[in-house]
Amino acid sequence: MASLDITRIAGNIGALNALTSLQGINNQLAIHQTRLATGKRLNESADDPAGFSIATSFDVRRQGMQVVLNSIGDGKNLLSTAEGGLKKVQDILVKMRNKALEATGDNLGVANSAERQAVQKQLQEFTKEIDDIVRQTQWNGAQLIGTAGGSASAGSSAAVQMEFLTDVSGGVTAYNNTGYGTGGSLGVGGSSGNGLGLVGSAGYGTTTGSSANGFQIDVLDKANVAAAVQHIEDALNYVKSGIADIGTMGTRLGFKEQAITVAYTNTEAAYNRIMNADMAAEQVEASKYAILQQTSTAMLAQANAAPQFLLSLFR
Repeated sequence: MASLDITRIAGNIGALNALTSLQGINNQLAIHQTRLATGKRLNESADDPAGFSIATSFDVRRQGMQVVLNSIGDGKNLLSTAEGGLKKVQDILVKMRNKALEATGDNLGVANSAERQAVQKQLQEFTKEIDDIVRQTQWNGAQLIGTAGGSASAGSSAAVQMEFLTDVSGGVTAYNNTGYGTGGSLGVGGSSGNGLGLVGSAGYGTTTGSSANGFQIDVLDKANVAAAVQHIEDALNYVKSGIADIGTMGTRLGFKEQAITVAYTNTEAAYNRIMNADMAAEQVEASKYAILQQTSTAMLAQANAAPQFLLSLFR
């Protein structure tokens, strides 16, 4: 700070020193007031260029994590929708099994009796309801219990789609294995008609409900009932496997959500430490500079008045 020479009034060095101090105090007070108003320690890159760059990196990362957390939440809702559809299919398959078991006895009469035809008709209606559930289990227009694509050749590694079909030619409910290249999803049958697609592990080749390769669920003849029950139980096992797979995926998503939540919290803490203001400390600083502003203003007034004593030399 320049030395004061009170005998040289043209320069008024004392007032200039007080003015410089007042300007610095005003600048500091403005900074702390801005931080208190915005809640941010860094309001422009000039405040801390390196810190601003680091904080921006943390901000980008935390926002990306938030998007991932939202996506995980959507994924869990999607899995819940698929699980709900599969559980309803499972309930229907249990009813089908129970109904088929009723046909194992002689109380329904001989082959093709009216009672057996009634049970067969009910099984057909059950399969149609399964088809409806498969079609209706969607998420934003996407089929959750699978989308059957092109057929796969026998013995291929494509996923198995095991389907219940209604044989339109013979009126017989058929249980059908079909290989599709759909990655092991659950789905409605594509080229082979409408049916429940269940998760499998290998391609079987395309068959249709009327094909000799299709499994028949036939309770019109007591001799065929045991095979029908076995096919329904196989379907139940596939559905249970699918529900277990969805549950496993849901558990993994839960673990992933917890891990990302922890990472998000830590990233937010790092960003907060660099970017956001300590409001208590900023208030203390603002109060200090507000007082200094008043004292500096008073000293500036005194410095401006100090050279007046020289007037006494001219009396």
